[in-house]
Amino acid sequence: MTDLEQNTPDSEDRKPSETLYLRNLDESIKIPLLKESLDAVFSPYGNILDIVAHGNIRMRGQAFVVFDDMEAAATALEEVQGFELFDKPMVIQFAKSKSDATVKKAGEEVFQEHKKFRLEAKERRKAEEEAAAKKRKRAGGAIAGRPSKRVAGPPDELLPPNKILFLQNLPDDITADMLTETFEKFPGFFEVRLVPGRKGIGFVEYEADENAVVAKEGTVGITFGDKKAKITFARK
Repeated sequence: MTDLEQNTPDSEDRKPSETLYLRNLDESIKIPLLKESLDAVFSPYGNILDIVAHGNIRMRGQAFVVFDDMEAAATALEEVQGFELFDKPMVIQFAKSKSDATVKKAGEEVFQEHKKFRLEAKERRKAEEEAAAKKRKRAGGAIAGRPSKRVAGPPDELLPPNKILFLQNLPDDITADMLTETFEKFPGFFEVRLVPGRKGIGFVEYEADENAVVAKEGTVGITFGDKKAKITFARK
C-alpha cells in the first residue's frame, strides 16, 4: 500500500501539494477508463507524473493525480473543482502526504528513506491495532470462568448518532460488496467493513453523523436473504 492510500476523506484545510486527492468518482467505471478520463481532464494543467486509483473497497470512488509541480496542481484544483465526470461532480483536495512519484524526483536515496519510514509507520499502526484488539478481547472475556463485569450503557436503540453503523443478524455468507450495493446509495458513503472470523456482523461508515442517520432511517426493516438486519449506531 502507498502513502496515498492512507488518505481519507475529510473537510480540513490542507497545505498545497503536487498531489490532488479526488473523491465522489463513479465507482462503476473500470479503473483503466477512469485513469484515461482523469488524464484527459487534468493533463491540460501541467505534466502529470502519476494517476493512482484502485478498485478495492477502501479506495473505491477515489483517486490521486500527481503533478510535476505545485502550481499546476493548485490551478487544476481551482478550475476543475466540481467538474462532472460521468455525471458526478468531483470533490478535490490537496493530498495529505507526498506521493511516491513526487519523492522519487528528489533521488533514489531520499525515496528509499521515504519508503522505509512509510513501512515502519505501517508496522507501528498494525501493532497498535493488534494490541488494542487483544485488550478489547481481554476486557470482554471471562475471568476464572466467570463473565467480567461491564458498566451498563444505554440500549443500542438509544445510542447517539455516529457516522459508523453497526450491523447485526447478517447472513453468514454476506459479502462486503453485497452490503455496499445497499448502503452506497445514501449520501456520504465511505466504506463497508466486515470482521474477519466473526460472522453475522459488520460496519458501514459514512463521512458524517447526519449521513449515517439518513442511511439508518432508509434501511429500517431491511432483510438480507431471509434475515432481518439489526442496524444501530456504533458505540463511540
